[in-house]
Amino acid sequence: MVDVLSDEIARFVRAVGPDPDETLSEMDDYAEREGFPHVGPEVGAFLRFVARMADAERIFEFGSGYGYSAYWMAAALPDDGEIVLTEVDEDELELAREYMDRGGYDDLAQYELGDAMETVEDYTGPFDVVLIDHQKHRYADAFEAVRSKVPVGGVVIADNAITAGPIDFEALLTIAEGGAPDDVNEHTRGIADYLERVTDDPDFETIVLPLGEGIAASYRVS
Repeated sequence: MVDVLSDEIARFVRAVGPDPDETLSEMDDYAEREGFPHVGPEVGAFLRFVARMADAERIFEFGSGYGYSAYWMAAALPDDGEIVLTEVDEDELELAREYMDRGGYDDLAQYELGDAMETVEDYTGPFDVVLIDHQKHRYADAFEAVRSKVPVGGVVIADNAITAGPIDFEALLTIAEGGAPDDVNEHTRGIADYLERVTDDPDFETIVLPLGEGIAASYRVS
């Protein structure tokens, strides 16, 4: 797995960015203790920054885990805002509820147990910020499902745009540069298909940022 940031740069980004509160620090400890994959404070701070810049009132997550990303972003919402957390693991979703409650964000949250691809159909939008962080081979489908619910000025963010355990970065790079590598696994192909889909969409402008395991941010321009 490729290193997106050196340890020193990651420490620097973390030191300059906003400090996690006590609950977020406990959530970081939980992830380290349990080996639970999460975006970490560098990406968490960026997600909150994006939510603030977008003046977000409603947020939707494809895959919420134990609520780490949602917690970061919820702080940017107004008192009548809404963030929809989706998760297939009931225990993780209940843990997310506990953390969100401790941070004072429970009233902003909708907790949806089940497949995010089905849940999103129950919401009309608009969603000012969308986070895609579930099965990699379903990223492009998630974008299609939510695209019409993102207004001009809204942002869709995808995690693991550069790397993750099963993602073959060399193959991903080859595809991004127009090549056709052999034997691409479904996770790598999923990220490649997603990036192709969003970068080809004339209504969105997309950049990839080397934070965490790589994040793709797509801004709706029209």
